[in-house]
Amino acid sequence: MAKKDNIIEDVKKAKNNVTNKVKKVKLIDEFKKFIAKGNVLDLAVGVIIGASFQNLVTSLTNNIISPILGIFGEVDFSEYVVSIGNLHLKYGAFITDIINFIISAFIIFLIVKFMNKLLIRKKEEQIKEEKNKEPVKSEELKVLEEIRNILKENNNSK
Repeated sequence: MAKKDNIIEDVKKAKNNVTNKVKKVKLIDEFKKFIAKGNVLDLAVGVIIGASFQNLVTSLTNNIISPILGIFGEVDFSEYVVSIGNLHLKYGAFITDIINFIISAFIIFLIVKFMNKLLIRKKEEQIKEEKNKEPVKSEELKVLEEIRNILKENNNSK
């Protein structure tokens, strides 16, 4: 009896091991399908480009905008700090980050606006092309038109 119980336990364990391996394979297959989708790859490219874009905006703010503002008011935002005991709040750096955000948001707005205009123009061109295209007549319609023309000729000849 004990041997039978041990055999049953061994069979259950083997079944669980196989089930777990099948689940892992399915999970890996699902992950491969997910990664292979175009949207995921587009998102990854967008994240990489966005990080590079952020570096450009930061450089623009630090190396061009802040010095230009410094000419008019001798302002260097990065040096603005409030000290409370050992606590140093760098609100000048925060102002710089706000400027970076505004620039990024504005440039993204311009890019989206430009892309929307391109899409609208493309749709308008497609609509114009569809309007200019002569509709393709089916064979049935051609036969019916021939019958109509023959009937008209017969009625006119009477």
